Amino acid sequence: MTKHRIYTTSFASVYPHYITKAEKKGRTQAEVDEIIRWLTGFSQAEFDRHLEKRTDFETFFDEAPKLNPSRTLIKGVICGIRVEDIQEPLMQEIRYLDKLIDELARGKSMEKILRTG
Repeated sequence: MTKHRIYTTSFASVYPHYITKAEKKGRTQAEVDEIIRWLTGFSQAEFDRHLEKRTDFETFFDEAPKLNPSRTLIKGVICGIRVEDIQEPLMQEIRYLDKLIDELARGKSMEKILRTG
């Protein structure tokens, strides 16, 4: 099985795109960071270290302290595929994050994005 190219892409190289997408819609980097911390369980310091080290996506998710159990409540289509139907675990984690950033950019409240309300 060949690895998807995104798995070996550094998280730090994609992170600015998440921020740009959010900021274009009036949202903030702090909200993007909160979403990532919610999803992965990283502290801000741990997250910052991964950005600094330019950790690839596979390592980033493998080293996540505690993937949020509520992430399975994330439903919908991203890149033409339903996130809840993705069979490959790492790709599903990546698409969960993509979906959360999309929800942020579409103006959803943080309470709804983080599945707390």
